[in-house]
Parts: sequence; structure tokens; C-alpha cells
Amino acid sequence: MDVGLDASGEGRIDLEVETREGGAVATVIINNPVKLNIMTPAMCEDFVSRVREAEGIADVRAIVLTGAGDRAFIGGADISAMAEFDCGSARAFITALHEVCSIVREVEVPVIAKIDGFCLGGGMEIAAACDMRIATEGSLFGMPEVRVGIPSVIEAALLPGLIGWGKTCELLFTGATVKAPEALAMGFLQRMTAAGELDAALDHWLKGILASGPRAIALQKQLMRRWEKTTMDQAIAAGIDSFVSAYETDEPGRMMRAFLNRRSAPKAG
Repeated sequence: MDVGLDASGEGRIDLEVETREGGAVATVIINNPVKLNIMTPAMCEDFVSRVREAEGIADVRAIVLTGAGDRAFIGGADISAMAEFDCGSARAFITALHEVCSIVREVEVPVIAKIDGFCLGGGMEIAAACDMRIATEGSLFGMPEVRVGIPSVIEAALLPGLIGWGKTCELLFTGATVKAPEALAMGFLQRMTAAGELDAALDHWLKGILASGPRAIALQKQLMRRWEKTTMDQAIAAGIDSFVSAYETDEPGRMMRAFLNRRSAPKAG
């Protein structure tokens, strides 16, 4: 049985690529199922390399993040390592974990968190960094860092924008966990499915992405990141520039003409 250990005995990050009509879909797998797919320091560096590798694949249109097995997406960070940190090693590790989240937000294609099982601590932060999140109804979410003597940091800063300040305070101050239906209701998840329907529901999103203009999606993701950092007037001005940039290639004209041709084509029968 493949237990997700590399030669050093740590977990690893795997990459799988599927070619579909409209482009390729890359799946990045956190493979440490014996330890609930927790992120070790070495895995953080491996993760960044794998995502960059996925982004560089010709015609890649989306990246899916998931955990090996059916017990966890990412169960958090490696507490056994963190227990021995000093200030220097603490800074190095948390910076590496931030780089994991940062690369997810930086890549031009949409990144989807496919969650089945535990999604805790650093795992919830990585999921928050994704563009969309889908999970099975049995999945469990939480930010338990205060229970082990540390604050929730780095991309936990995204949570207020996703679930509101009140719910963020509840999770971060108490270390409480919530089940998938509550994570859906509070806005962290965009969709929840039965365990056997996760792949089909994900496929619905992927078909929509693959049917869309790749440059348009890249411009959209870049624009959305700017929206996070600007005033409303600046966001609108950036949108105008992005709209104009779309016409630097033939993608809008080509796709619009195809759309119009489909509408005007005679119906069979």
C-alpha cells in the first residue's frame, strides 16, 4: 500500500495531469495519509515546486488541490516539529507555509480545494487561499492553533472576508471545529456533496472553466486580487483596464463570433 512517504520517511506532494477537451487539469495531492496529510516543513517546499510545475504545463486550465485518502484534506501543520521550534525556526516554517498559500493565490488559473475529511489549521488556511472550495458533507473544519499555544496567522487573515469577523473570532479564539453544513452556511464552502458525488460536482465546475476563455480567466483572477487591495473607484478603474487588455488578443472576438454563430445556426428538425 502506498502510504505517501518519500525516501526520508516524510510525506510528499504528488502531481497528476488529465488532458480534457478544452485543456489540461492538474491535481496536486498532499500525500501523507498516515498523519492526516499534515504539512511538514519539507512538504511546504515541495508543494510550491509542484504548483509551479503544474502552472507550467501547456494548456493547463485549472489546478485541483486535494489530500490522499478519504480521512483528510490537510489535517494541519506538523505539531511534532513545531514543538521544538525556537524563534528562528518558527519564522522560517511559518514563512514557508505562507509561501504555500501565496503560490495558490498567485497562479493565473483557478485553484479549487477538493476537501474530504479534516481541514484544520494550516489546511484551512490553504483552502482559504484557493479560489473555490468543495467538500463532502462529513468534512470537518477548524482553526485549533490557540489550543496548542500559538495564534492563527498568515492566510487566516482571509477568513473575515469569507465568513465575517464574528465567525472568524469564534473559530480563532475557541479553537472550535465546524462540520461541512455549517462551513457551507457561513460561506467558507461554495458547495457540499455526499461522499460519492464529490468528483461529479467538481467536474461541473471544471467543465465551466474549460469552456471559458483562458486569457479572460487569467485577467479575472488578477483583477479579483486587485479588488482585495483597492478602493471601489480604483477597483472599477482597474476593471476598465482589464477589459481593454482582453482585446490585446483575438480571444474576445473569436469567442463572441462563435457564440453568435451558434445562436444563428438553424435548429435541426
